[in-house]
This record gives sequence, C-alpha cells and structure tokens, in this order.
Amino acid sequence: MPIYKTITVSSTTQIYIWKVTEPENDLAKSIRLTENSQNRMAGMKSEMHRRAFLSIRHLFKEAGFEDAAVFYNEFGKPFLHDGRHISITHSNQFTAVIIGSTIEVGIDIEKQRDKILRIAHKFTPLTEYRTLANSEAVIRKLTIVWGAKESLYKIYAQPGLSFLKHIDVHDFLFFDKKTTASISYQGKKSNYEVFYLEFEGFTCVYALREI
Repeated sequence: MPIYKTITVSSTTQIYIWKVTEPENDLAKSIRLTENSQNRMAGMKSEMHRRAFLSIRHLFKEAGFEDAAVFYNEFGKPFLHDGRHISITHSNQFTAVIIGSTIEVGIDIEKQRDKILRIAHKFTPLTEYRTLANSEAVIRKLTIVWGAKESLYKIYAQPGLSFLKHIDVHDFLFFDKKTTASISYQGKKSNYEVFYLEFEGFTCVYALREI
C-alpha cells in the first residue's frame, strides 16, 4: 500500500498524500481505531468514504501516530494530543494530511470540475478571472482559490466565517505555485502563506498561518 506523495514543507511541517486504490479489507489491516472512529465508520454508507477514512489512518501511521492521538473540537477541527497542528482532507480517491509542529496548517484536495463555474460567485468575485484564456484555465484557478479558502477555513474554524466576505486570496499566476491570503473577521486580521500543486486532474492546496 504505497503512499502517493510526501512533501517536506519545512523541518517542522510535512504533508502525506494517499491514492486510495486498495479494497476496504486490505486498508483495515494493521489499523487500530478508537471506539469513536469505529462508530463513525459504521455510519458511513459509502464504501469509498470508508476506504478514504481508513487510508487517512494509514497516513497517521506514516506521520508517526495512531488514530487515538487525534481528537476533534466542537467545530469538527482535528487536533493532536501532543500539541502539533493537523489538517485532513479527502476528495474521491485522494486523501491527505498535513502536520505542523510550530504553526497552524490547513489542507484541501479538490477534483477539477466545471461545476465550480456555477458556484464561483458564492466564494469569489468573478471579475478577477476575465483575463484567463479559456474555461479550463478558469476552472483550474477557481479550484485553487476554493482550495485555499477551504484550507484557511479549516485553520480558523469559527462559525459565521464567510468565504466571500471574510477570506481574501491574493492574485497569482499558475507558475507561481504559491500566493498569500488573509482573513478579516470580527475586527481581527490574520495572514497566511498558500501553496498549491496539481496532479491527475486534482488540485491540492495547503496554507500556513503566519506568526
């Protein structure tokens, strides 16, 4: 069961990505789930969701900890008992985990789909994309922006935070592979570094909160 990709962001931040190709029974081997995780899996009707859930536990092992090391707050944000920061994502056959020892982190994987054209007005001003050459380029850029906002939302994890009103992803060119972003909410502003990569029709975006 090979891991798809690992990324060393820095000496204190690592990313682990899994491509879920294994059957559920194979993924369940050598994985110890907490009672809460067992109950969560039992409630999943989709086999794909169960396989993704198990693959994420394999990513935990790659990062050096078990399922029991993770807990969630009332907003569903994951934490590690040892104090490190963690963010989790899955989309179709890809799952990923980012671990940060010293800074808050967020990660998101999205499949590049034309559906995003229909919902773009809900999370970003469309006037910013008129200079792009074709719809494929617009889809790619919108997917990066959506992934960036998802990553920041996972870091911030506060009810009422609006993708459109409160999260600003600064403009970028595809070859930059990075940008910056900010959250302005309830009179407070926080800044973030954002990085992205594309593979097999998917976009992975991760964010690091600036100290």
